[in-house]
Amino acid sequence: MNKIPVSGPWITQKEIDYVADAAANAWYENANMYHERFEKAFAEYLDVKYAVTLPSCTSAIHLSLLALGVGIGDEVIVSDVTWIASAAPIIYVGATPVFADMDKRTWCMTAESFEACITPRTKAVIPVDLYGGMPDWNRILEIAGRHNIAVIEDAAEALGSEYKGKKAGAFGDTGTFSFHGSKTMTTGEGGMLVTDKKALFDRVLFLRDHGRKPGDIMFCNDEVGYKYKMSSMQAALGLAQIERADKLVDRKRKIFDWYEKELGGLNGITLNYEPEGIKNSYWMVSAILDPKFGIKKGALFHKMNAQGISCRPFFSPLSAIPAFNEAKEARKAREKNINSYKISPYGLNLPCGMNMDEKKVRYVCKVLRESCKKN
Repeated sequence: MNKIPVSGPWITQKEIDYVADAAANAWYENANMYHERFEKAFAEYLDVKYAVTLPSCTSAIHLSLLALGVGIGDEVIVSDVTWIASAAPIIYVGATPVFADMDKRTWCMTAESFEACITPRTKAVIPVDLYGGMPDWNRILEIAGRHNIAVIEDAAEALGSEYKGKKAGAFGDTGTFSFHGSKTMTTGEGGMLVTDKKALFDRVLFLRDHGRKPGDIMFCNDEVGYKYKMSSMQAALGLAQIERADKLVDRKRKIFDWYEKELGGLNGITLNYEPEGIKNSYWMVSAILDPKFGIKKGALFHKMNAQGISCRPFFSPLSAIPAFNEAKEARKAREKNINSYKISPYGLNLPCGMNMDEKKVRYVCKVLRESCKKN
């Protein structure tokens, strides 16, 4: 069997045709035709008013913070266990990240930890829909509203997930998405910012084009902004993918079902959780091992790789990585974020690319079980 990749897209002739058409025709007066179609289709999929194509989810979080007026002296609460892109933009704008603990089952920020992190300097919160899971949005939004805290939903990993019938990305003042090549839908690299607030939408459009008002033809910039745009070929690929979003999500859920059938009843291995009222899109199939097996994610990663299986280690707490080693808030988090430090060392993301089939899943699970038994 060839090496099994950890993730990857599902590309059909539709994507190829759209991208080829963009390369041939999306120039001159048609330069933005695929951007406009992609943004419209994406907003309709989420049932939100506005969508803005961007080069990454990182840029979407950055622009969200800027548009919300977050800056020097402010604090922004963020999930501790996530990719650094959720927190790096907080540093970009001169604010301080404060790391909140995860729920032991959903792996998302808990409302209790969020509220415990609030200070008079808290300006915003960035809950992450980790690996396709969803936090308790009702409680998080109630707390944020009570304390006048802006909400940026990091839905980079959760396209197609739902909380009580509402799609991931539609809960915050802004929602942010990633279309990296590993994601459920992809543009190769790319991102999207969504919002229902016209003022935020207008500010984001202004900031992403070097501080230039939409429609400006004199190249007269009012502020120093940013160059955060997506190419027409990326937008064309994204349009084809969002038109197939339901099929992409169904495929991810089918892959998870195969893993659930193989591992769900195995004592000591816990897979992604889907509580009542939640639809998990399972961007990654993640397995948390009981410490009784005596193997942590790093050693297991190498064992699986040696058998031709590419995996990813479960994200480490941001408060534990070298980039934040000396930060005061990271030191605090290392003492109080019990679930983050209990779960992360024993988590591994299993192969769940769109090219997975039931035979490959069975092989991955066989190697995983054997690797656990050998310790």
